[in-house]
Amino acid sequence: MSTRSLVHFSRHTLKQLKFVLPGGLLTYYFDSHNVLLGLLKGTSGANDWSRSAARLSVLSAAVTVSLFLYVLVLPLLQGEQPNYRHWRQSGVLSTVIPVMTASIVAGWSLLAFTLGCWSSLGYIEGTLAASGLYALAFGLLGLIPAPKVHRQ
Repeated sequence: MSTRSLVHFSRHTLKQLKFVLPGGLLTYYFDSHNVLLGLLKGTSGANDWSRSAARLSVLSAAVTVSLFLYVLVLPLLQGEQPNYRHWRQSGVLSTVIPVMTASIVAGWSLLAFTLGCWSSLGYIEGTLAASGLYALAFGLLGLIPAPKVHRQ
């Protein structure tokens, strides 16, 4: 591995740490992962509505992660590197990116509402906890290297 690629890797990692560290600290401080698990299991006095909302927020997050991973492996599937800067002109990206954006907004909103309404966190702390979980998840997803397709 050349020094130049190590420097590039380090810069990218540092950029992602801007999401991972605050997200991890917020998640740890509010214990939001355990609060969400409690809502999913029904152990924290959760009712059917809270469990359903928690499940829907997790489902939306799973859709988001799946679509993100699909966009990452798209070059391997198509055999050519897509132009991410001009994603609106791409047949596949022009569909996947708006759906992924909608699933991000829906999932985060539902998670913030669920944590705020049906946990001991309240609305402000629930919103911060949801933001921390999403920042941590996106920071970790951003550390996955994108595959490069070499032209022959």
